[in-house]
Amino acid sequence: MAMMGPAAESPDAYIAALSGWQLELCTMLRAAVMRAAAFEETIKWTNLVFLANGPCILIRAEEKRVLLGFWRGKRLREIEPRIKASGKYELGNLIMTEETVIDVAVVERLAAEAYRLNFDLGNPSTGT
Repeated sequence: MAMMGPAAESPDAYIAALSGWQLELCTMLRAAVMRAAAFEETIKWTNLVFLANGPCILIRAEEKRVLLGFWRGKRLREIEPRIKASGKYELGNLIMTEETVIDVAVVERLAAEAYRLNFDLGNPSTGT
């Protein structure tokens, strides 16, 4: 099983516990998400989670990869076709390694659209 990210007490501590390419990537992803919309940032399930009318986006640093997860990721694949569906719900993950190239503008578009979907469709964790 892949190593989970550090069990951080805050989003800042989560980022501070990273190093190398993961620190650079997660710093960029976090900043892009926070620029895109008025998310509430927290730590849930040892991940960095962004809330907007329920859980919306997560960042998870693992040993060899970083996941950018979207609760409604299946609906975002037109923006970023590399998002892979995960599970029976609408979850989708963009799995990144050290070699992955992702444009900050694409991350901002994904985050803004994920935010909009949660308000249009309701809180994804309530099954509505």
